[in-house]
Amino acid sequence: MTSFIRFADSLSAAFGKTFAWLIILMTFGTTYEVIVRYIFNSPTPWAFDVSFIMYGTLFMMGGAYTLSRGGHVRGDFVYRLWKPRTQARIDLILYLFFFFPGVTALIIVGGGYAARSWRYGEVSINSPAGVPIYQFKAAMAVAGALLFIQGIAEVCRCIQCIRTGVWMRPEDDVRETEEALIEQANKAESGAHP
Repeated sequence: MTSFIRFADSLSAAFGKTFAWLIILMTFGTTYEVIVRYIFNSPTPWAFDVSFIMYGTLFMMGGAYTLSRGGHVRGDFVYRLWKPRTQARIDLILYLFFFFPGVTALIIVGGGYAARSWRYGEVSINSPAGVPIYQFKAAMAVAGALLFIQGIAEVCRCIQCIRTGVWMRPEDDVRETEEALIEQANKAESGAHP
């Protein structure tokens, strides 16, 4: 079980971190659009659609990574007060009855949309440039599959927690800036006061 959890976490992290680079592309695209629109008075017909597609792809492809790191929104004002075994039992029930049916529907319906879209080379109807969107529709099915794999890992985490009473944490790969700054300040403070 542990090896599958680590595999799923690594897979989700690889996709999440790879698609995070879309932020850079979106920044350059938006900057380019602002410059040509407001300085050269020559707006592009494709900028809005491309940024919209990239943002949607980033959002979808980062879902499994966010799930693996416990970053999805939850009403934890009560949840955090429960013991880990109780949390795991509730999570297990919610995964089985809500998460997997929803993600399965995303895979099936998203896969159908993607297949149709690829067959006729779908383009955005909102864009005068005819920006292709079939690749974005494929991202829905791929994101669903990644969420499904990560969901199985989360179920394994729940089972382990029910057995041991301790949550198996994902490997640390990123840190919040605030945490790093606090740690740095604490080190500097402890070094200043022997």
